[in-house]
Amino acid sequence: MKRGAQAAEGPPNLPLITFGAMLATVMQALDTTIANVALPQMQGTFSVSYDQVTWVLTSYIVAAAIMTPPTGWLSNRFGRKRLYLVSVTGFTIASVFCGMASSVTVMVLFRILQGMFGAALVPLSQATLLDSYPRERHGPAMAIWGVGIMVGPILGPTLGGYLTDNYSWRWVFYINVPVGILAFMVISSSVRETARNLTLRFDTFGFAMISLAIAALQMFLDRGELKDWFGSPEIITEAVMAGLFLYIFLVHTFTAANPFISPSLFLDRNFSVSLVLIAAVGVVLYATMALLPPLMQDLLNYPVVTAGLLLAPRGVGTMIAMLIVGRIIVRIDVRILLIFGFALSAYSLYWMDGFSLAEPTWEFVASGVTQGFGLGFVFVPLTTVAFSTLAPDRRNEAAGIYNLFRNIGSSAVISAMTALLLQNTQLSHEDIGAHITAFNPLLHLPGIERVWNPYTAKGLALLNNEVTRQASMIAYLDDFKFLMILTALLTPLVLLLRPPKTSRSQGQVQGQPAHAILD
Repeated sequence: MKRGAQAAEGPPNLPLITFGAMLATVMQALDTTIANVALPQMQGTFSVSYDQVTWVLTSYIVAAAIMTPPTGWLSNRFGRKRLYLVSVTGFTIASVFCGMASSVTVMVLFRILQGMFGAALVPLSQATLLDSYPRERHGPAMAIWGVGIMVGPILGPTLGGYLTDNYSWRWVFYINVPVGILAFMVISSSVRETARNLTLRFDTFGFAMISLAIAALQMFLDRGELKDWFGSPEIITEAVMAGLFLYIFLVHTFTAANPFISPSLFLDRNFSVSLVLIAAVGVVLYATMALLPPLMQDLLNYPVVTAGLLLAPRGVGTMIAMLIVGRIIVRIDVRILLIFGFALSAYSLYWMDGFSLAEPTWEFVASGVTQGFGLGFVFVPLTTVAFSTLAPDRRNEAAGIYNLFRNIGSSAVISAMTALLLQNTQLSHEDIGAHITAFNPLLHLPGIERVWNPYTAKGLALLNNEVTRQASMIAYLDDFKFLMILTALLTPLVLLLRPPKTSRSQGQVQGQPAHAILD
């Protein structure tokens, strides 16, 4: 769009633009976890196996992962606002059809469409806010945007559990309808269309290779545990395909004249380092969210809704941290904020590594708030510094890649943590079981011998259940320890980042002083 046209339209309505971006972000972020708790009810409705119903999750993840990289090209070719509105509309309509699905096949089909349309929502929201606010106000803008991207997955299980228990699993999808309609109205009235590059060519071969690589990788990660990893021909095939197509894509990217993803993006040190660190954020956030609900429900016997409510304060910690960071990021070196955030996240995982089967409820809440607070101090500065040295015309493409790395990081670690959990449960079970012999005096205590008598069928079953319970708890603690060590090892990468430069001249946006923005 021409400069004169922008001036004629007057200054942008920043609060309305921010609200619209938040609506789109929350809607998409919620759907990454909201359907998880409804799977048992869907399984009963459709009368299918667990293997079949998990495609409801896998199909969405794969479709969203494939369609995230081309967001930049589609936005530059057709206009950001146009793509924004099409994505919101398509996501909302697909949500309606997901709620109306009469079979798992139909459900998977519309979940694929939902993932395809929803893939662009988060990158577009991020790019829109970065372009709407001046560079020195990117921190506060990313703080508000980050609330949706970080809190959405945390509130998903809570909201999904409430809707499923009190209404029906179909409302997990219908809830998107009013949000989608409101987002469409706000975006259409506030967001401005960007210039279109009608001569931009699409690298079909590059897109095909990266899509096949991502799809094979996601299938490998999502179905690996279910199929016993490399003991299954399917998983071996998916691993080989992921590696092969990724290799072909990389060769093509560095040799083609107009590649699908510009290699020059990765020459920017801030952006490249930030890709690794945002993957780490996805690791800590999503792995913890994947581990805590089954721990609470299976080992501590918390109801689904209660477990969700205990996880919700984590989002409160994130929101508070982001609001604080949004105010102080222009005064403090972002590397200090990042190191503090990673250190707090590592400490929360150290706290979780000390959990027991008799853990008081308040410790789940307190450790969660601590972790949420730490991640809030990581997400905003990291997102700000990642784009601080990129040219504005690279933001659409960069935002898609940035969010792709966050999603792949979360998918990979969830699969790894699940595999590690099962493996360590078996090892701990064997280790504890080795001490259950006739020569162990503890088993001959009157109170224990009456209940855990290994010489009766009932006593042996009860004893095995308790051993499994203890072994599972040890395995959960091992996972938390692994995540703590991984977080600590990645923290020094922060020192490779260069703080963004700001100038007083950047404090003006369409005639508005910088201090007036977000106040």
